[in-house]
Amino acid sequence: MMRLLKFLAWSGLAVFCGLLLSLSGAFLYLAPGLPSVDTLRDVQLQIPLRVYSSDGKLIAEFGEMRRSPIQFADIPQDFIHALLSAEDDNFANHYGVDPSSLMRAATQLLKSGQIQTGGSTITMQVAKNFFLSSERSFSRKINEILLALQIERELSKDEILELYVNKIYLGNRAYGIEAAAQIYFGKSINDLSLAELAMIAGLPKAPSRFNPLSNPQRSKERRDWILGRMLHLGHIDKTRHDEAIAEEVNARYHVATPELAAPYIAEMARAEMVGRFGSDAYTAGYRVTTTVPSDLQDFANKALRQGLMDYDRRHGYRGPETRLPGMTRDAWLGELVKMRSMGGLEPAVVSQVEQSGVMVLTRSGTEEAISWDAIKWARPFLNTNSLGPAPRKPADVLAVGDVIRVQRGEQGELLMAQLPAAQSALVSLDPRDGAILALVGGFSFEQSNYNRAVQAKRQPGSSFKPFIYSAALDNGYTAASLVNDAPIVFQEAGMREAWRPKNDNNTFLGPIRMREALYKSRNLVSIRLLQELGMENALAYITRFGFNRQDLPPNFSLALGTANLTPLEIASGWCAFANTGYRIQPYLVQRIESRDGTLLFEANPPRVPGTPQRVSADSAEEIPVEAPAKATRIIDERTAFIMTSMLQDVIRRGTGRRAMALGRSDLAGKTGTTNESKDSWFSGYNGDYVTTVWAGFDQPESLGRNEYGGTVALPIWMSYMGAALKDKPEYLPPEPKGIVTLRIDPLSGRLATPDTPGAYFEVFKSEDSPPPMSEFEQGYGIPGSPLPFDEGAPIDLF
Repeated sequence: MMRLLKFLAWSGLAVFCGLLLSLSGAFLYLAPGLPSVDTLRDVQLQIPLRVYSSDGKLIAEFGEMRRSPIQFADIPQDFIHALLSAEDDNFANHYGVDPSSLMRAATQLLKSGQIQTGGSTITMQVAKNFFLSSERSFSRKINEILLALQIERELSKDEILELYVNKIYLGNRAYGIEAAAQIYFGKSINDLSLAELAMIAGLPKAPSRFNPLSNPQRSKERRDWILGRMLHLGHIDKTRHDEAIAEEVNARYHVATPELAAPYIAEMARAEMVGRFGSDAYTAGYRVTTTVPSDLQDFANKALRQGLMDYDRRHGYRGPETRLPGMTRDAWLGELVKMRSMGGLEPAVVSQVEQSGVMVLTRSGTEEAISWDAIKWARPFLNTNSLGPAPRKPADVLAVGDVIRVQRGEQGELLMAQLPAAQSALVSLDPRDGAILALVGGFSFEQSNYNRAVQAKRQPGSSFKPFIYSAALDNGYTAASLVNDAPIVFQEAGMREAWRPKNDNNTFLGPIRMREALYKSRNLVSIRLLQELGMENALAYITRFGFNRQDLPPNFSLALGTANLTPLEIASGWCAFANTGYRIQPYLVQRIESRDGTLLFEANPPRVPGTPQRVSADSAEEIPVEAPAKATRIIDERTAFIMTSMLQDVIRRGTGRRAMALGRSDLAGKTGTTNESKDSWFSGYNGDYVTTVWAGFDQPESLGRNEYGGTVALPIWMSYMGAALKDKPEYLPPEPKGIVTLRIDPLSGRLATPDTPGAYFEVFKSEDSPPPMSEFEQGYGIPGSPLPFDEGAPIDLF
């Protein structure tokens, strides 16, 4: 017996020494190739890029991994107990490796011939997740053990646990427990119940097998087992255990819902961040604050969508998106789930047609009524100029199985709608520094992510004319100068036929003051002004507003707005009229912060003198030290003032008269409509906002007879500006020095005498004040000036 005992003792010692020598040899062999554990102290977990409005509302999140790291102190104690009960109940006592767990794993391997568990502690899992692959091999396991021993020497238990809960993958793109809590329960980890905490603690073992969305029963079994372990280990009492066991599984998929719908803004910010930081933009946890206030963006979204739907309704109903007759309710639901909401319009299937209206099945599985009053607008669409007969009953419009679009009315009622075929874009800028305050690139980003506000180069039509008139004012013309509104013909070598430009109503008014010509949008006057300026001089002047010369045609059609420009470019150019003559550069990103809140960038663009720096709501004390650059003056301050006065008359007396309904005297603007009404525009401003709206079809075609900038684009502009300026005091830049106001004869543009009929007050630059009329001119007209135009007047030929 003694010999046997000695043999066993020496054999055990030999085995122990052999293992010790083997481990020592393995350590000496593998240690040089192991990564440094010190890097864990400065580890940078992948965090998505997040984009916010200027008032801190989430617009979008970009990145494959959804992660929101939390500090150890913020981890609920119940979760720590649940996690350790499930994964490593001896975590507080071992030194990175638990021999009993490894022996248990080895025994299972010997019995089954397959790896059942790895016997890993939480520390070993940290080693694997941060430094190693998921390959199942003995060499990787040894590396894992050696790294775990080093980690335990370098880091505290709290630090190890914090790394673990922020790194682990928990299914559905959730990395870390905070992201998992948001995705599965729509709440922070600190707001979860004990049962919900236990369910998340059960995910690390197998995120797909125990996923509460795809495998709710297995997930519940795993949760209940963990709760039992917590009771057994004394972490909870019987009462809490039983209450948690009785709780139903209420997990469902929660997408990180943006607080502000601004997908075109989000995409612009994303592209800028990728340009700055490359692919790291998606993983480094940057926080981007834009210049866009959430209220203005909401106003822009609503204005554009409603404006397009109003236009669309005027041109009739184009029929259902598709028809699904003869299908069961469940089959209808299956089809509806495949369809997306677009611009707030939800898909629905007509399930019943009655005399008083129809019943529709929505994606939520509920059936709701649409009254006849919400349907009778739907006259059949024939073409952009023609409608079919008005329907007399719901059956004239809809049939069972029709897939249509619906929206909520102001009283919560369901209304019949349809996706507009036309598109639109809106851009609103701060004229003092170029900050983008609102931007919408189309009816729905889900329908098309093509950003028409910054990508669609379209002809601006008459909304381009102010740049021609500004050039004239800076070259000796005045708002009272007479220009002949008469026919003109261009015939040049190589032209197949002569070009005969005309006014939109094909009439001519003869000599007309520039002010009147602008608010009446007379094409022939713009062409004659461009002729007098000279093409090269005009192009050089107009490019000051920020336009690329290659987008400006070097011919007289430029006066009619045949340049190819985006709404953002037009709005940027118009800012010079609103800000007393300075060129600004539009910008979107106001602030960039790192994952830990360090300020990396704060925009400090050139701005109009006297304009305070725009700072984010949470960065008032972090204003850059360097003084902002002064914006470049591109036109005379007095020219900007006179242009504003003339453009105010467009709203008071011209093609923008509808805007008078806003009840403000500080608005200036101009409509624009291209040939055959393929593009409609309105650009306008006061001293606070410059806003441009475009509307048309992506593939240019006529918007229809009697559709112009004043009927399609202007109502959208009015809706946005009316909301944006509500309760704001009226504001236009003050009158500059060197401006004089004189009483003018409307027929000659000269200073009026006391008895001149119809005399009016006009503003001039002091050096351009017109002379008084002579006695001869008072009686017989102005020598050399054209007489009022009539059908027999001569036509200029060029």
